[in-house]
Amino acid sequence: MLPKNRLGAAPRIYFRTEMTHCPHCETKLQRSHTAWHKKISTLNGVIDAWSMAYACKNPTCSHTGVSYKSAEAEMLSMKHSSYGYDVLALVGELRFKHHMTVKELTDTLNERGIQTSERHAQNLYERYQVLLAASLDDHVRKVLAETTEQNGGIILSMDGVQPEKGNETLYVLREVFSGTVLAAKNMKSGAAAELQTLILPVIELGFPIVGIVSDGQHSIRLAFEGLLPDVPYQYCQYHYLKDIAKPVVDADRKLKTELKKSMRGIREVERKIEQIENRASENETIAASESTKEQPTAEMAEAQITKKYIAAVRALLLEDGDPPLELPGMLIYERAQAIQASLARCLDKKGAFAP
Repeated sequence: MLPKNRLGAAPRIYFRTEMTHCPHCETKLQRSHTAWHKKISTLNGVIDAWSMAYACKNPTCSHTGVSYKSAEAEMLSMKHSSYGYDVLALVGELRFKHHMTVKELTDTLNERGIQTSERHAQNLYERYQVLLAASLDDHVRKVLAETTEQNGGIILSMDGVQPEKGNETLYVLREVFSGTVLAAKNMKSGAAAELQTLILPVIELGFPIVGIVSDGQHSIRLAFEGLLPDVPYQYCQYHYLKDIAKPVVDADRKLKTELKKSMRGIREVERKIEQIENRASENETIAASESTKEQPTAEMAEAQITKKYIAAVRALLLEDGDPPLELPGMLIYERAQAIQASLARCLDKKGAFAP
């Protein structure tokens, strides 16, 4: 961080302990020594901070000689840092919210009167990450404590996501009741022993684990079984249904293929609509040259209605569903029936368009 002499002159502020008497024997505390002294850059300017340590001088006290320091002074900056926590918070906002580079961070801080360099700005960003990780850890502990109180324990779930074949796999460990992500790590190997290194720190937090949920990946199941052999284990309902419903899903896939084949004639219908629209456009041009108003024909009205039905069928063919919970073949079949019924009702009224 910046040497003290580079920060220039600054107002001197002394910080004393908030306690005036020993909490153990009630003897008045006396000044002992200077705990630390440094100049700190804050968003409101530079201060020359002195943290004074006080101690109990009662020889009969069980805690005689113990130093007490100002809590306010300790909240000014991180240890071995000459920047205030408010500056660190600003760096985090600029980096994560406004996506600034280190060079942009440096320029912004200097513009606000905070003397720094790119190297120091990078250090500030790294320190912010340390603070963020610590705060997230505290947040996770709080959430797990509340979940345990409400449900008698926590349920762990793990899954792996591989963006592209051959790349590292991102494994995510999650608490099911709250949905909180407890750990995440890119791993080159998905072996059970490697996965246990991700699970073990969560177990060591000490919260009771009442259940485990995962997909069918063998290494994940072995990893949990090796660390938590007595905890009830459940196969993810989605993957369970996907496995037992595989014959149904395969049959639905064939149904979807056959339905799409039966709708291949829509392109021919689209060509006929285009021909009708072209003729109508030509008639409008002739009518405009003769200064007469062309009335829309029944054929053109039918073409416009048919065009909307074609759009509905096109949208239907893009339906993928969400097997095994929503089978796309059945969705297409049911919605095709609804379109067919609507078209039948429209044809029954076709006489209304006769000239």
